[in-house]
Amino acid sequence: MFGLSKVLGFFALPSNLLIVLALAGIVLVCTRYRRFGQGLLIGAVLLLAVVGFSPLGNVLMLSLEERFPKWDARGRAPDGIIVLGGAVSPDVSAARKEIALNEAAERMTVVAKLARDYPSARIVFTGGSGRLWQGATEAEVVPALFESFGIPASRIVLEDRARTTAENASYTKALVQPKPNERWLLVTSAHHMPRSIGVFRAAGFPVEAYPVDFRTRGAADLVGPFGSLAGGLARTDAALHEWAGLLVYWLTGRTAELIPGPRRLGGCDLARENCRP
Repeated sequence: MFGLSKVLGFFALPSNLLIVLALAGIVLVCTRYRRFGQGLLIGAVLLLAVVGFSPLGNVLMLSLEERFPKWDARGRAPDGIIVLGGAVSPDVSAARKEIALNEAAERMTVVAKLARDYPSARIVFTGGSGRLWQGATEAEVVPALFESFGIPASRIVLEDRARTTAENASYTKALVQPKPNERWLLVTSAHHMPRSIGVFRAAGFPVEAYPVDFRTRGAADLVGPFGSLAGGLARTDAALHEWAGLLVYWLTGRTAELIPGPRRLGGCDLARENCRP
């Protein structure tokens, strides 16, 4: 199932799919289906331009990033802080003998502030290898990074088996065994937060959203083209990856809601799940 999801995920990215269609068009041009091949090639190239230069990627991304508000620090201090993997490049880190972070680096760097502000909170990192073939895991690299922030090893809890967001939730719950009245923060990219909150809810682990790594400025990014084809394609790929993940998780029962969002009851914000109706 994991391997199949990776294969289907490859073709779910617009940049990959459109390039494959363009290549298929080139091949067909050399056959008796020449006219169909020409149409397929021209259509794929035009769609690449539209997807890459139009604000489509920002439209799709912003609707996810705005789903959960920034965390409200009022109330008692959190008992634990869960950080989802996806910000570390473990193979590069292993090869270069130094910590290599990617575009989602804020997932990791914000931990320095949270650990300082809440010195009693446990710091939990969950992230194994998301590749089809086994390699270095993010959890192997993270301790050195957190310790460089001044966080003692005794505060750090590592979960190194999870390959998917659903596994992040189930394995982390089994590892930390949260108590009913504890307050836990969930740190991940803003556009990834809806799916993440959905699977933690489904796992019966109440967490509060702490979104970071915003990719858009807000409504201002809904108009105007991207400055480069690569930039627009990357933004659209990232957003559609999440939208596809939301749909698949909902259809397969890994989340109870198609697009999870804050819950409110009687003025109580149940996105901060420590609030009980």
